Amino acid sequence: MPDSSGKVRVQLRVNGRALILEAHPMERLLDVLREQLRLTGTKEGCGEGECGACSVEMDGALVNSCLVPVLQAEGTEIRTIEGVAGDRLHPVQQAFLEHGGTQCGICTPGMILAALNLLARHPNPTETEIREGLAGNLCRCTGYTRIFESVLGACRALERDS
Repeated sequence: MPDSSGKVRVQLRVNGRALILEAHPMERLLDVLREQLRLTGTKEGCGEGECGACSVEMDGALVNSCLVPVLQAEGTEIRTIEGVAGDRLHPVQQAFLEHGGTQCGICTPGMILAALNLLARHPNPTETEIREGLAGNLCRCTGYTRIFESVLGACRALERDS
């Protein structure tokens, strides 16, 4: 139930932390993450759900946080780019560095989360599966070749580590 300011309390988990937030029910999850929680790794590219720069995982599904009203995140588990690395970079992040899958950085957090989401479903994807798995994420700098090479490199690294 909204308070006198129109805000509601929203309970969710972000990167493993249980949180209770106050926000307007239709406030975008993207804005709550960036402004209230200061998790600025999630980027706004288009604000229309077309570019994937704002991609986060919500209960294991990749979503465009610019399209998710914060009230819809009630009771969910959110993972942002800040929740990916532990004591050291995740192999997917390391592969993006090693293979030049990053340039300006706007799309990188969303690309990495999309790659992680893809690899959780298809640990050894084909090039076609990689293209389909990253299709919702746009990059204007790399031409995608290095991004695809990064995902393939991550597959090899994850295979070695297992």
